[in-house]
Amino acid sequence: MSTLNEYLGEKRRAIAARSSGIAGGEVVPMTLTARVRAEGRSGIRRIRIRDFQVISDSKADFAGYDLGPSSPELQLGVLGSCLTHTFLIQAATLGVPLDSLELEITGIVDLRAGSPGFEAVPIYPHEIRYTVFIASSAAPTEIRALREAVERSCPILNLLRQPQAIAGEVRLIQTADA
Repeated sequence: MSTLNEYLGEKRRAIAARSSGIAGGEVVPMTLTARVRAEGRSGIRRIRIRDFQVISDSKADFAGYDLGPSSPELQLGVLGSCLTHTFLIQAATLGVPLDSLELEITGIVDLRAGSPGFEAVPIYPHEIRYTVFIASSAAPTEIRALREAVERSCPILNLLRQPQAIAGEVRLIQTADA
C-alpha cells in the first residue's frame, strides 16, 4: 500500500466487514478505559490505554518539565485525530478520492481564566477551529458532502459539541503515613 487512495480501498473493505458484523449481531458496545498516574518528582501524567502509553506534562512555568503535551493540547490532538480518521472513513464510504489529507486544530487557552478580573474567561480551550487540507480530484460538491458526513459522524467532535454527563468519585487509599 503506497498511496492514500489505496488505503481508502482497504478502509472500505474494513467498513464493509464491520457493517456485516453489526448486521449479524456480532458487534456489541465496548467499555474504553484509560488509566493515568501522576509520577513522583516530575508530576508528569503517564496515560495508559490498552498497550500504549502517552506522557502529558506542563511547561516549566507551571512546575513541569515540558516532557509531553499538556492536557488541553492533547484534547486538540485527539479531536484532530478523530476528525482525520472520520474524513478517511467517510471518504472510503462515499468513494471520494484523496491524494492527501492533513488537518490543523487551533484553540485558545487563557491562563488568566478564573483570576480576579478574568472570572468570565473560560478555563477550558475555546474558539476551537479546524482546517482540513485535502488534495483530491473530487468535485467541490463531493468535498462538501464529505465534510457534512464527517461533522455528522465524528465521535469526538460530537462529544465536544454535545457534552455528556461525567460521573466521578474519589476512593481514598490509606497509606502507612496516614
